[in-house]
Amino acid sequence: MGNGTVDMSAVAAVGLDLAKHVFQVHAVDAAGRVLASKSVRRKDLLAFFEKLPGCLVGLEACGSAHHWARELIRLGHDVRLMPPAYVKPYVRRQKNDAADAAAICEAVTRPSMRFVPVRSVENQAVLMHHKVRELLVAQRTQLLNALRGHLTEIGIITAQGPNNARSLAAHVMDSHDMIPAGVRTALMPLVRQLHLLDEEIAESDRTIQAIAKTDATARRLMSIPGIGPVTASAIAASVQDISVFSGPREFAAFLGLTPRQNSSGGRERLGRVSKMGNRYLRKLLVVGAHAVLYHRKVHKDALRTWASHLMETKPFKLVAVAIANKLARIVFAILRGGTRYAGVNA
Repeated sequence: MGNGTVDMSAVAAVGLDLAKHVFQVHAVDAAGRVLASKSVRRKDLLAFFEKLPGCLVGLEACGSAHHWARELIRLGHDVRLMPPAYVKPYVRRQKNDAADAAAICEAVTRPSMRFVPVRSVENQAVLMHHKVRELLVAQRTQLLNALRGHLTEIGIITAQGPNNARSLAAHVMDSHDMIPAGVRTALMPLVRQLHLLDEEIAESDRTIQAIAKTDATARRLMSIPGIGPVTASAIAASVQDISVFSGPREFAAFLGLTPRQNSSGGRERLGRVSKMGNRYLRKLLVVGAHAVLYHRKVHKDALRTWASHLMETKPFKLVAVAIANKLARIVFAILRGGTRYAGVNA
């Protein structure tokens, strides 16, 4: 098995477990008989697949998966990416590279398997803009929290919120009388780094806005209340083929905005939202839902009217998540129909 004596021209499906340097390959024929199960060095991987006939190749959608998928597609193979969570049930007993590759090979042949579209380099570049911006925003939040915490040690406290924390940074810069010189010297690196992050985040925002303006799908999504250039660009880049979802509820479930189920025996038990799927898109939609709620008294479209009725009996954050679910369904309708938001109930 994998010793070179097997006829590899009969390979029908291959499970490839990705790694940095040593990859694991599991190949079977049309009858499911194992033809090869071995490790391959990174430098030898493409040469190995060049010798194989065009076949079905399964990979987990993890780091570098899209790169290797593009390379194998160029060699004439039918490459399918799968969410790791969907492959895990096929792992038998102990987890190791060989078992993972066998599970991938088994999972890729299942007719009910959900596959991830292979992304182009250009599409990945757009998503990188969002990931970099998200990292910079997180770093800025860390700096603001650190600044607030250090100043608390000398009795300077302000209300919560980023704007109030920035006032503390201004006090450090302006040599406020309440801040000793030694403390000011210690905290100035944080303040300088905060200003640098503000500039970088602003530059990222301008780039993402430019991308959204040139994308027809993003422009349609921006017609939805609560969805701006950042959210529209992220959705347009992340969801390349809306037809893989059977309906709006499945799309909302993909974003983790539907209740978690623990049902049995015909009795439904629904809990909190599952928080599965794309965490970044879910966060953006929830933030957009907050914007819809804050301006519900200014605009009187169907979405905000529905939100106002919910606010009469439900708490604010619960309504925000419900609106995020509604926004996801509206996004699905617009992506599927190629239309714009017209203010009708979705």
